[in-house]
Amino acid sequence: MSENTAEKPGTASDTAALDDVKQLGLGAAIVSLGYVFWVVGAMEMVERFAFYGVKAVATLYAKSPVSEGGLGVTMSKFGIILGTWAWTQSLVPVFTGGLSDRYGYKQTIFASTVIKIAGYLVMAMFPTFYGFFAGAMLLATGTAVFKPGIQGTLVKSTKRENSSMAWGIFYQTVNIGGFLGPLLAGYMRKLQWRYVFLSCAALIACNFLLLLTYREPGKEERLERARLAKAGTLKQEALWKESLRELMKKHVWLYLLIFSGFWYMFNALFDVLPAHIDDWVDTRDIVRSLFGTGGTSSELVKFFVVMNKEGTEISPEGMLNLNAGLIMTTCFLFAWLSGRMRATTSMVVGTLMATAAMFLSGYSKLGWMSVGAILVFSVGEMLSSPKFSEFIGNFAPADKKAMYLGFSQIPLAIGWGLEGFTAPLLYDHFASKDRFARQLLAERGMAASQIEAIKQGEAFSELMKFTGDSRESLTQLLYSSHNVGAVWIIMGAIGVVTAMGIYAYGKWIRTIVKS
Repeated sequence: MSENTAEKPGTASDTAALDDVKQLGLGAAIVSLGYVFWVVGAMEMVERFAFYGVKAVATLYAKSPVSEGGLGVTMSKFGIILGTWAWTQSLVPVFTGGLSDRYGYKQTIFASTVIKIAGYLVMAMFPTFYGFFAGAMLLATGTAVFKPGIQGTLVKSTKRENSSMAWGIFYQTVNIGGFLGPLLAGYMRKLQWRYVFLSCAALIACNFLLLLTYREPGKEERLERARLAKAGTLKQEALWKESLRELMKKHVWLYLLIFSGFWYMFNALFDVLPAHIDDWVDTRDIVRSLFGTGGTSSELVKFFVVMNKEGTEISPEGMLNLNAGLIMTTCFLFAWLSGRMRATTSMVVGTLMATAAMFLSGYSKLGWMSVGAILVFSVGEMLSSPKFSEFIGNFAPADKKAMYLGFSQIPLAIGWGLEGFTAPLLYDHFASKDRFARQLLAERGMAASQIEAIKQGEAFSELMKFTGDSRESLTQLLYSSHNVGAVWIIMGAIGVVTAMGIYAYGKWIRTIVKS
């Protein structure tokens, strides 16, 4: 390795890989995608179906009182699970992504599925804080092993000319699973929380069937490298050494560091927004607009919109499902649009749109405002997130695709890890309805010992009983007397800094390519 490898790409092919390549047209790009691409898309869809079945309701499960089958913990305590989950899921692939390159994508996908099933079963069998923590760690490890093999297959089964469309459609199939997961979870949790986890375990097992139809691209080359390594004619470094050597390249680590801010915002959408909607957003205005004053009695509508049993309100996971629903139906169009832009330009525009959505989320408690924020975020996500993976997949060396896509989890580790530990804390400080209700109970004269005896998640119900006021009037009182939107302004500011960083990186990369 030359002395300046850490400062710029080391070879002409490395430099060329950083430049944008003219993409095929919409129809030609879709037709050019091969059989293996659709198989891995289906496996990712199944995996996301199960994963988001849990992820979409995890916050609600954590803050739900024990009397209702939940964990009954504060958002701050739940943040311990989120932060550790993030670091486990995101950092493991940094050093194990190369396992797929060396030992086979099919083998690692199989192993990951077994681990993920175990995680869902532990969640179902041990409905406690530590039980959910252990299940989340297994789920995180399984996901960490799963991702590099799937994404490495995708890169090897596509070309530079169709990569924008490939990643866009892949992201679209991912969100089909992401859309269906909350529907299933929303229905199952009305029956019993453990059914959510059991159904997800059954779902992920379907990937064993898809593995029977899977053919690994580049298998012959991998086996030949293994044969040469065994014969001693090809020297292979320890994976951790090889990974660190590649990470030292400036265009790699800088790119990963800058994009961390986007993943902070992205995960706040799934970890904190459900709590915000549950506490503050009035979705009855949406229901009245769509179905009239009395709501709907259709069980089919309640299932697909994810509503309460009465059909008068939309559940937080139903609101959040607008994100997956929009991506599921339109991502191929935004993939075509982003293919007309420079990669970094698409990421800047997308990040700024996601930032605007953060600000909108805390601006009002109106249901339609929340809908608008989620839809704006979704468009921003489609312009930035698939492009991020496409870009790193393109500049990865041919024999290190899974390794580099394992690196792509580093910004997720930084962003999601920091979000997991800080965003729930911020929410507890600026926006916790339970905490505000306890303060108001004290102001209205309830004894401190009585307030302390109230179980986590039940303070607002006790406030309604104690004062005799309605849910609506008390919610409005608490909302107007606290700066609930401050948490979203802080998270949006992170997006502004991220967009500026991506813009500067894009200018730097164009300088390298020209030189």
